[in-house]
Amino acid sequence: MAVPKRRQSKARQAKRRANWKLELPTNMACPQCHQPKLPHRVCPECGYYKGKQVVGK
Repeated sequence: MAVPKRRQSKARQAKRRANWKLELPTNMACPQCHQPKLPHRVCPECGYYKGKQVVGK
């Protein structure tokens, strides 16, 4: 099994982990009621998805 010959420095470790940040979920406006909602999900306010009502109020 391959084993590193030299220890990696803390700076190199920090550079590698610099892109491990979390991203906030994007919001979009519902085309029916214009309330913010997550993409590809049923609108929690009006119950519409892709122009059709799928959840009754």
